[in-house]
Parts: sequence; C-alpha cells; structure tokens
Amino acid sequence: MKVVDLGQQNTILNTYVAEIRDARIQKDSMRFRTNLERVGCVFGYEISKTLDYTEKDVTTPLAVARVSTPDTPLVVAAILRAGLPLQNGILKVFDRAESAFLSTFRKYGKGDYFKVFADYCTCPDLEGKTLIIADPMLATGASMESALNKLEEDGGEAAVIHMVCPVASRYAVEQLQQKLDNKYTLWVAAIDEELTSHNYIIPGLGDAGDLAYGGKR
Repeated sequence: MKVVDLGQQNTILNTYVAEIRDARIQKDSMRFRTNLERVGCVFGYEISKTLDYTEKDVTTPLAVARVSTPDTPLVVAAILRAGLPLQNGILKVFDRAESAFLSTFRKYGKGDYFKVFADYCTCPDLEGKTLIIADPMLATGASMESALNKLEEDGGEAAVIHMVCPVASRYAVEQLQQKLDNKYTLWVAAIDEELTSHNYIIPGLGDAGDLAYGGKR
C-alpha cells in the first residue's frame, strides 16, 4: 500500500486541517462541514493526477482545441455519517463519478475488545473501476478494512482503490500497510502518533460525525 501525506507540503490544505482540529472553530458545524468538503476537493484534485487520460478534440466557437481528459470510471464511497462532507468535496471534483454509501459499527466484547462490522451498503458495480472511499479519521484501520470487504462483497472487485482519511493514527497506517497490496493508496493530511486505550487519536479532532451533524443518543 502506498501512503501519500499531503500535510507534508505547504499548501492551503493545512489551513483547512487546522480549522477542523480547532476546538473553537469546531463549534460552527457548518464551517466544519465546509472545511471537510474543501479537504475533499484538494484530495480529489491530487487523485486526478493518478488517473488515465486520453486526448480529445473540443470544438470552440473559433476552432478545435486538443485536450487531455480522464476516462477512468470512478466510484466515490462514504462511510456514514462522517464521510459525507468529505465525499461531497471529492464529488465536486469528479462530478461524473458514481456514489456508494455504507455504515460500520463496533461490537464490543470483554474489556476494550471490539470488532467492526459493516451492516449497510449500497453501491454500483465496482468491477474494474477506481474506488475512492472517504472517512475523515483512521484510528485503528478496522472500520476501513470492514468497509473494503463489504464493498467488494456487494459491488465486486475494484481495479484501484484510494482511501481518503485526512487524520490517521500511525498505528492504523502501519496495520493497513501490512495487509494491503499496491493497488491501494492511502491519502492523509496528518499522521498522529498517539492512540489511546479506547482508540481515540491524539491530538486527533474529536468525533467528526458529531461535529458535522450534531450529537447522538
């Protein structure tokens, strides 16, 4: 698995990430969602550099222009609910892409043990396509693994898979690197070193779903 850390570059992306982390700015849920969308746009643009392109003729009012455009069939998936604003941003870049949606949940056992399951999924045919899956945070990697398995089970095997997770833990990155081959690319904007016993990323940003859409019972 390839890992691309866009946070290592000095770009406007770092401002958006700083704001989604900032406890004061987080109080404005609309701004939090907007920043996640803007993060998604940046990642979408960077992913566009990896696609296959074909030259085409475009007729202008005065002549014919030769341009290169991507022809890769895309599916953009969101892990509910926190992944929705991030997915929206990616779809603003890839406006002709298809969409997929799935939810994951933790089932706890003794102590801190838990296993992640994906219980809901709706997606188009993924066979031979490029899949982009969006989730704002990657804590242990378990939710992402479960989501990938469910998408393959319901939609078939994608040719290339991009995982967009702006904030990830070092632990999750290393876990996925051990399990996923070179058809997978993980896109991050920050890799945090600490993960608590309850699997919260430190410094992280909190619960992205609650920050975007309000608390839950």
